[in-house]
Amino acid sequence: MPLHRLALLLPLLTLQACASSDVPLGQASFAEYRQQTITWMQQNRTFQTSDHAAELEWNAPHEWRPAGVPKRGILLVHGLGDSPWSFNDVGQKLADQGFLVRTVLLPGHGSKPADMLAVTLKQWQQVVREQTEVLQREVPTVYLGGFSTGANLVLDYAYEHSEIAGLVLFSPAFRPTNTYAWVTQYIGWFRPWLAKPDDGVRPMQTPVRYLNVPTNGFAQFYRSALSAQNHISDRRYDKPVFVAITQHDSVLDTAYVLDNFNARFGHPGSRLIWYGDEPAPAAKTSRVLVRNDYLPEYRIAQFSHMGLMFSPDNRLYGKDGNQRICWNGQTADDMQKCLNGEPVWYSDWGHREPGKVFARLTFNPYFDWQMGVMMEVLHAASTSD
Repeated sequence: MPLHRLALLLPLLTLQACASSDVPLGQASFAEYRQQTITWMQQNRTFQTSDHAAELEWNAPHEWRPAGVPKRGILLVHGLGDSPWSFNDVGQKLADQGFLVRTVLLPGHGSKPADMLAVTLKQWQQVVREQTEVLQREVPTVYLGGFSTGANLVLDYAYEHSEIAGLVLFSPAFRPTNTYAWVTQYIGWFRPWLAKPDDGVRPMQTPVRYLNVPTNGFAQFYRSALSAQNHISDRRYDKPVFVAITQHDSVLDTAYVLDNFNARFGHPGSRLIWYGDEPAPAAKTSRVLVRNDYLPEYRIAQFSHMGLMFSPDNRLYGKDGNQRICWNGQTADDMQKCLNGEPVWYSDWGHREPGKVFARLTFNPYFDWQMGVMMEVLHAASTSD
């Protein structure tokens, strides 16, 4: 390589080394892991509000303890660009049912998007492995749950560790809809961002998630999807699995998830919730439950990738929440109307209709019913141990 080209790369390589060298991993307890992660965020986070303590708490690994001595535990893993806040509502519901519940913060998250420039899939897998093993030392039966990329990570671990009792998967990103996603593995060194950071149009992050992610983050997500696909194609997974997906998901191939749920996740107690139109008769088995995702009484045109896990009462993302996501693939004028607090409809990324302004749907009107279905699946897991 010519020396002048090497010189141009050195600052980026140095930034990448710094970004990944101090990631908090290797702790022997959850308490130690949580505290070191909070310390790391204090030193690295770009805060979005004046309430730094609240932002740290929303993004930090979290624990919900049940009444009494827990016999079951579940580790929950968020998705690309997201945070442990993803499970704020799900975690409490699980603890109310006797689970010791914990979340993790994937390396590169919780601070600023640039900290994902050098993160690796192995680091994400490491934190899942370490905190699963910690949880296994405290409760006799352990389940895993994940959202999007997190669903890929927990599926990967469960396929390789038969002691995991079952899985809970929200919008599992087993296969992306973007057929060019594979390219991100090879272009990060000369195009570190797919969307230019700080361009004055796209916000970089909110108090609880990133809105712009480096190319390398997408590359690691794609590698996690490949791992999930390899496991699924290799053999069936016969432990109970709960899946919730929406037909109109802009991120993942929902038909692939539905087909493989029917073909590869064979436990009779498994359930898949499909939000959208009725699937084809061949796919609509007794284990697939369907709910319509067009709900004009809520001004919902369609469900979104990220909204399935949140109650309408969530104080940030609920129907009266203060974290409206207006960056939703619409015109700049419509985004500004959304930001100004004008009435909006809700949808997944990129949906448009004439005369309507759309924000991202960040809550699930069926949340309580969905939790009931999920608990039935986890009960099936406990009776099949």
